[in-house]
Amino acid sequence: MPTFYRRSPGLLAILALAGCDLGPVFSKPEVEIPPAFRASLATAQAAWPAPDWWRGFGSSDLDELIAAARAANPDLAVAAARVRQADAQSRIAGAPLLPEVSLGGNASWSQTSVTTRGRQIQADVRAYSTKVTIGYEIDFWGKNRAAAESAEATALASRFDQQTVAITVTASVAQTWFNALAARDRMDVAKRNLADAQNVLRIIRGRMEAGTANALDVAQQETLVATQRARIPDLRNQMEQQVIALGILIGRPPEAVAVQPGTLLALRRPSVAAGLPPELLARRPDVAAAEARLVAANANIRAARAAFFPSFQLTGSTGLQSAALGTFLGPGAVVASLAAGLTQPIFEGGALRGQLELTKAQQDELVALYRKAILQALTDTDAALTALGFHVEEEKLQREAVARAQRAAEIARAQLEAGTADLTAVLQAQLSVYTAQDLLALSRQAVFLDLVSLFQALGGGWTAAGIAAPHLDPGRLEGGFALPIGGNVQ
Repeated sequence: MPTFYRRSPGLLAILALAGCDLGPVFSKPEVEIPPAFRASLATAQAAWPAPDWWRGFGSSDLDELIAAARAANPDLAVAAARVRQADAQSRIAGAPLLPEVSLGGNASWSQTSVTTRGRQIQADVRAYSTKVTIGYEIDFWGKNRAAAESAEATALASRFDQQTVAITVTASVAQTWFNALAARDRMDVAKRNLADAQNVLRIIRGRMEAGTANALDVAQQETLVATQRARIPDLRNQMEQQVIALGILIGRPPEAVAVQPGTLLALRRPSVAAGLPPELLARRPDVAAAEARLVAANANIRAARAAFFPSFQLTGSTGLQSAALGTFLGPGAVVASLAAGLTQPIFEGGALRGQLELTKAQQDELVALYRKAILQALTDTDAALTALGFHVEEEKLQREAVARAQRAAEIARAQLEAGTADLTAVLQAQLSVYTAQDLLALSRQAVFLDLVSLFQALGGGWTAAGIAAPHLDPGRLEGGFALPIGGNVQ
């Protein structure tokens, strides 16, 4: 062993401690992941959403609305600002890993009285100096690096949050637009039913004039006409409310929303199916954000543990100092200094212990939130799959119900025109077809909303590709944390 190291046991001890790992080693919490979803569609293999999944519905109006929302939605603007804030915090947290350099200069002049050879004279005193100071804290225990890694993981989580907001906004625009289309469909159904009820009313009034119907028959049909007419304003209100709601989603006042709802009947139904639950977890930005925050919490614990140990500071300076500008750059004007300092916490009233316990409790909270995020992803997907399957079946059965109700109404009307119908049976047939048609429109609406919910539950086409830490290489995060989600941090 070289003589210098043999004579410096304290330095050897410090260097040995510098290699100590204050842990804890990060590992993803154990979460029960089922091998398959509880519900499944009749699709042989997974059809994960594309990043522009909404184009599968074939609605140019929807495409324009989503483009406007992605450009001006207030929630997306807030999320983008939070990403920039997190990046700035990451830059601040990483600053102690580098030396701090400062440049200073000074010039002074003073006049003083000096007595020489019995005479008092005024003497000018001038001094000039400039100095470069370099300070650096030796990060023996990894405290500063842990703080930087925590901020870096938090900045990464903010990016995932931004993607979650984008998916939510996109789904909200689609659902709001489909609600407007469904309200328009129901309003059109109500108008057709109103026209049909008015035609029947004219037939009954003609029979009353012929003496084959009475005032009660007319009054009952007039009630049905009035009921159908009264439904239209409410359905128009529902449609207008959805159009108004689009305003805040696209970042415009409601008066600027120029699109007019058409019909759900003109839209396509894109195919989508879930793969396996473990694959889903790599496609949900909220799960990725929860894991990134766990990494940040793990780094915070390491930083809190490192705070118990001494900190080492090195300070060096060099510069020029002279009493006259003429000699300022001369060899005799050069000054330099080097200093080292050590600070060991002894008594701080339990602050360090409290900080450590705080970070541990925060990690426990984030572990629970991570597990909840996974359960939420599985629940959202199963719920959307289940609802879509049943609503597709309901729509099919409701379509059959409409066909049968229309057949019965046609028979009743033919008998009414022939003068052989029971008016009560005619009234019941009309009510049945009106109700069945409205329920069919609601079933169709539910299918489209379920499709949007399923796209959202499956991550809306999101993948972690291209999303990286803003300042540090992902491999520099503790243990090489990087996405896609899957590997433990060692």
